[in-house]
Amino acid sequence: MVTLQEKSVKFNQNIFVSHTGGNLSSDSGLMLVKEFMDALEFSELAEKKLQLPENRAYWQHENHTILEQLVLQLIAGYAADSSANILRHDPVFQTILGKESLASQSSISRFLDRFTEKNILQLQELNQVLIDKARLIRNTNEMIFDLDSTHSDTFGDQEQTDYNAHYQTYGYHPLVAFDGMTGDFLKAELRSGNQYTSKGVKEFMTPLFEHYEKVVPVTNILVRGDSGFATPELYELCEEHKSHYVIRMKNNRRLVQLAEQYVRIGDNHPWEKTEVHYHSISYQAQKWTQARRVCVRSTREGGELLFRHEFVVTTLSEDTSSELVFKTYAKRGTMENFIKEAKNGFFFDKTDSPHFIENHARMMFSVLAYNLVNFLRTTCFQQEWTGLQINTIRLRLLKVAGKLVRTGRSIYLKLSSHHVFQKEFYQAFHRIREIRCWI
Repeated sequence: MVTLQEKSVKFNQNIFVSHTGGNLSSDSGLMLVKEFMDALEFSELAEKKLQLPENRAYWQHENHTILEQLVLQLIAGYAADSSANILRHDPVFQTILGKESLASQSSISRFLDRFTEKNILQLQELNQVLIDKARLIRNTNEMIFDLDSTHSDTFGDQEQTDYNAHYQTYGYHPLVAFDGMTGDFLKAELRSGNQYTSKGVKEFMTPLFEHYEKVVPVTNILVRGDSGFATPELYELCEEHKSHYVIRMKNNRRLVQLAEQYVRIGDNHPWEKTEVHYHSISYQAQKWTQARRVCVRSTREGGELLFRHEFVVTTLSEDTSSELVFKTYAKRGTMENFIKEAKNGFFFDKTDSPHFIENHARMMFSVLAYNLVNFLRTTCFQQEWTGLQINTIRLRLLKVAGKLVRTGRSIYLKLSSHHVFQKEFYQAFHRIREIRCWI
């Protein structure tokens, strides 16, 4: 979209600004993302996995190409569907998607209208295949399942929106799982706002266990979760699949009584100093089928009289000290950064649609976009860049001015000669070429 209106600037009256520069693009760095997606065979996998009900009499855009367009828009930072009305004529978007014109906002809306529960499972299958390819590149055989739930605001009378007492607002309450070692977004499930944290966790986790036992064998799996996941069905599921877990427990009277037995106070106790003690006890709750190891951390702040007790239930043996168990659990906090990245960078909590299933589909698009960038970051970037957030990646590598030049046989993408991060751009580009030999 071009405007003929010009604006003069106050600091120099000889300068005029207008959007009349021609067929340029500010997203030329997406060529790097597309090259990586092609190495993973994203388009072929999406076409194979995603089978929407086809009730269209005529169409211009295949389903998998609309999905790829939406994922690229999210990676580029365009959250609104209406952005497609301008981007559909962007030369870089047209070229990397191999189309003369991209899907418009109305085409995207009709695309979402055809989604069913079966298609959500297909998107999850697509995500799982991509994760397996990334794990093959990394050559890793250990995993940490970090479980959590989060909140997505809703606005208006959207399907299955409800009040959540913990967040004290209306919305959805998604259940999510990340790999704590790599940051990969393993799985996400959209739920009504009034669902408890651990509701449906067994059905949510079972496919992950089965997949990593049979399809992609993993040597060791550790499950971490906060007190919302302190439920016997999760313990038993982990034990059934011979996986360790480190899960925070809520305090109760019996646990506190057991912890207090380890508190020792002498006549010359140093009350002014902070104390931290670690213990391990055997404990069986009324609903448990067996006793389990519970690690205790007792903390008394300097100048206070009473200890504060914290509890973590685990299958790790006594060879692993209680202090190390708590340190292992504490690293779960990294997951909060993964969730923030998914929300702030990839619009995971975007709930623009009135229908629940459409919002679930949007959430899965964000999961795919997040993972593609995480794969690229952890497998193709130099070591110093593996911790970059998406906003920094966009600034350094994706938001690059470029112009397409077509000849009789070739297409040249000419990037800005003053791109500050040219060296890192081509390092990642060459790394992608190497990856093609492995998968």
